Order: sequence, then structure tokens, then C-alpha cells
Amino acid sequence: MINEINVLELFGGIGAVRKAFIRPKIPHRIVDYVEVDKNCVKSYNALYDCDFKPQDIVKYHPPNERIDFVMHGSPCQDFSRSGLKRGGEKGSGTRSSLLFETIRIIEEMKEKPKVVLWENVRGVLDKNMRASFFHYLKEMEKLGYESKYRILNAMDFGIPQKRKRIFVVSILGQNDFDFESLGKVETRNIADFLETDVSDLYEVRQKSMFRYLSDNPKNKNFKGRLKVIDKYAYTISTKQVRVPNSGLVDIGNGKYRYLTERECLRLMGFDDEDFDKMRAVHPKKQGKTSSILYKQAGNSIVVNVLEAILNEIIRR
Repeated sequence: MINEINVLELFGGIGAVRKAFIRPKIPHRIVDYVEVDKNCVKSYNALYDCDFKPQDIVKYHPPNERIDFVMHGSPCQDFSRSGLKRGGEKGSGTRSSLLFETIRIIEEMKEKPKVVLWENVRGVLDKNMRASFFHYLKEMEKLGYESKYRILNAMDFGIPQKRKRIFVVSILGQNDFDFESLGKVETRNIADFLETDVSDLYEVRQKSMFRYLSDNPKNKNFKGRLKVIDKYAYTISTKQVRVPNSGLVDIGNGKYRYLTERECLRLMGFDDEDFDKMRAVHPKKQGKTSSILYKQAGNSIVVNVLEAILNEIIRR
């Protein structure tokens, strides 16, 4: 029997890691949850029946109790290939540099957590960004952690979304975590994730998108990546309707639609019950899609990938 794991969620979002503990029934207790976005906190509280308040990571200090596991999915905007590319250098003031607040928080703990897990976009390894990434690993090493990292694709864990993210598993002392031993799962059929009766509210009407999708090589002036979903979706981003990086669904007769908010949450590993709880606290507005729910899906972490990582950590 596994002892109860005390978890601290930093940059907690909608609690993907908590979902990854719950689904395989791993004994755990959330010691604290830190998230500044009030809408994310509202969703998190609805999902897990909690009453957390928004907290600013910069002002946060750890509780005076044992923490076994820290999850921090720090902001990616300044590392992202489609973002500002301002990097995350310590002290630079960028949103991505907030990852170093995790270092400070661990330093303030009387007893260091056994495991620290970090997730981010693979752009952290790009030539002009990697200095910040390796600085983070160096800081973790100074604290006594050995880190291993790997770029993982959600498609290898049953989810038909081509979403590649870097995961860093840092373990206090010797690190025997093995990415090669992760339980891979065959990609499921995208049809299992798509809704059948979708409102025409989600239909594409942007002329520049149609021109981009046409066979005519001219007039391709749509800013962004645009693909038609076949066997899998592409990376779900935070602005699904304006920049549908995840791809469009072909609904026939030369028409296309965006993924719905529910479909995006499904493709992040959440189930329909989760979506319904989130929808209840962010009600549908007449004639509008929900930028809040799209953003929360795009900023989250695929639960299935986290589950595989947690199972491998616990197995050891």
C-alpha cells in the first residue's frame, strides 16, 4: 500500500495533476494549490469541490508541513515558438521566468520534497531559450536533485492530439526514473472525442481561412497554422477560434468547424463530467463560444501523460 503523498500544486491551472492522481486512485492529499487566474481557481474548485482563493506565486511561501511532490507547469508564453520568445531568464521579469519562484519556494522548505515535476513547451530547448532551461536544472542540482527530461507526445498515451511537451522529473538524491518504461498506449480514434450534434455557432466563417484551405496557392494570408483534422488533432492552443492550431473538423459540403470547448477538454484527458462542472461555473453566453474554457484547455497538461509519469514514479 502506498503511503499518502502530500502534493503542492504550483501554477495549478485546472488541476491536471490532481486528476492524474485521482483517476488511478493514488493515495494523495493536496497540501496547497497556487494559481493567480481567478477563472482557473473557479474551475478547479468546481472540479474538486474545494474553496481555494487565487494566490500570486511571487508572494507565496510554503506551508510548514511535509511536501512529497511538487508539480509546477509554469507559464510558457515566453518560451513558446508561437509566442513572444522573450525567454525565461531568471530575474528577467517575463512570465516564463516565474519558474524560478519554484526554486525559491523549495529553498524555503524545511524538508525538501522527494519529487518535483515540471512541464513546459518544447521551445525551452530552442537555441535562444535553452540557457534558462539549463539554468533551472543547475539550480535544482544545487538543491540536491538529479533531473531527467524528455519530450513526450500525447499521442503515445492514447490521446489523438499531436501535442509535444517537455517533462522534467527531478528526484532528491539518485534519480532512477526511466522515461523508456512509461506505459505507452495506442492512440484512440479521434471520432471517440468528437461530438456528433454541434451547433453552427462553431462553423468557420472567416474568409481568409477558406482561402488558406483552398487549392489556390495565392491569397494564403491567414496568419497562423491551419490544418484539417483527420486521424488526430494538432496542439490545442488558448485561442481556439482566432488561431485554431488544433485544426478544423471537415463537416462536408465545403464547410468546416472549430473544435468545441468540450472536445478540447476531452483531448486534454478530462471527461464530460469535468466539463459539465466547469461549464456550470462559466455559463454559456448566447451566440458566443467560451474563451475562458478554451484558454483553460490550451494551458492545461494532458492528464494521460501525467498519469503515466506518476505510475512510473510510484512503481519505483
